[in-house]
Amino acid sequence: MIKSVVYAVLLAALPLLQVQAQAVDKSKSNVAQDRQQLLQQLQITTLRRGPDPALVKALDPKTELGKLGLYGKIPEALVLNNGKPVTTAKQWWQQRRPEVVEFFDREVYGRVPKNMPRVTWAVTSRVNAMHHQVPVVIKTLKGHVDNSNYPDVNVDIQLVITQPAKAKKPVPVMMELSFPEDFRQLTGPADTTNLWQDEVLAKGWAYAMLLPVSIQADNGAGLTQGIIGLMNKGQFRKPDDWGAVRAWAWGASRALDYIETDRSLDAKKVALEGHSRYGKTVLVAMAYDPRFAMVYSSSSGEGGAKLHRHNAGEQVENICSTGAYHWMAGNFLKYAGPLNCTDLPIDAHELIALAAPRPVFIGVGANRDDWAGPKGTFMAEVAAGPVYRLLGKKDLETTTYPAVDQMVARGDLAFRLHHGGHTPALNWPYFIEFASKYWK
Repeated sequence: MIKSVVYAVLLAALPLLQVQAQAVDKSKSNVAQDRQQLLQQLQITTLRRGPDPALVKALDPKTELGKLGLYGKIPEALVLNNGKPVTTAKQWWQQRRPEVVEFFDREVYGRVPKNMPRVTWAVTSRVNAMHHQVPVVIKTLKGHVDNSNYPDVNVDIQLVITQPAKAKKPVPVMMELSFPEDFRQLTGPADTTNLWQDEVLAKGWAYAMLLPVSIQADNGAGLTQGIIGLMNKGQFRKPDDWGAVRAWAWGASRALDYIETDRSLDAKKVALEGHSRYGKTVLVAMAYDPRFAMVYSSSSGEGGAKLHRHNAGEQVENICSTGAYHWMAGNFLKYAGPLNCTDLPIDAHELIALAAPRPVFIGVGANRDDWAGPKGTFMAEVAAGPVYRLLGKKDLETTTYPAVDQMVARGDLAFRLHHGGHTPALNWPYFIEFASKYWK
């Protein structure tokens, strides 16, 4: 009897399973087709494979910085394209910074299209609740992107803001770029595992959860949908068109647009946090939007805070794989083909430097987070220091790679290597402590 029931269930489920299998196959086909057309535009026939994550080992933390781990010398952040040094803040803002931005636009993250459509925000629900012992207001919002120029693609940005109910004045906001599973858990009152949210509310601040995949799908098959597909009217990208990371960062800025209209929130005090691929994204958002006050980038790895030229952990070739190429501009594929990472005109320290003079906190895990390149990340933050000093701020004030769980936060740049692997959770209390220096 049991066997017959099981057989009947499997038989009934077979058409659905076949449909799902066909959808997966179609998705893989779309990814391959999309990536191949980029390679054809770039006249590239083959790409190098990146290292296997299972074989990556951590570099010895006792090794002196700069003598191990680099494929080649990293570019000077304070040297113009013509070779002349940058010696004043005016030169940075008017000459060097635009040069760095252009490199990232063209070669790494891609360009945001001109004449982006309007985003109209609406509060779809407003709930008074208790977050443990704290009375809060939870606002669920939808940001509808005007798609009148191409109705076949619809984009509705999803955002949830939880704030103290009894605040007497506008409150600062911690905005996290959330993975779907975390976002689903936080559309109502938080449970006992949400320790960082507890700490944020205890400070009298609000927290916002932004869902990046509501802006742009996290796969190459989705590039003809989402905000990228809307702007391209369902067509393939050109090599310098934006990838998903830049699209997600654009969406974070649109969420900040809403916050600027909400009188209960302090739009001058909005911090960003993101982990892994979203750790890359928050650095990009910080670089391109000067309105964000500070950032916590967690385990962002290659394409984020880790030096492209550092030979430990994830490499350029891994980001150019079918599972990740959609994060970047098509031009980035060149550096896993005819070119190498040493041919990149910029490196990750200059992405961090674009946030200057605002505070930046970078966290990485030890033990099981070697793929994110902790040491290459630390080296990038050290190398961003001259720009901070030029603009009258303090850098890390050390070049010594810290011990696990040692906080380095003497200046406006901060770094912490925690013990717990690939997670942002263990550094959240330290970022909140860091932010408290600025948000009294």
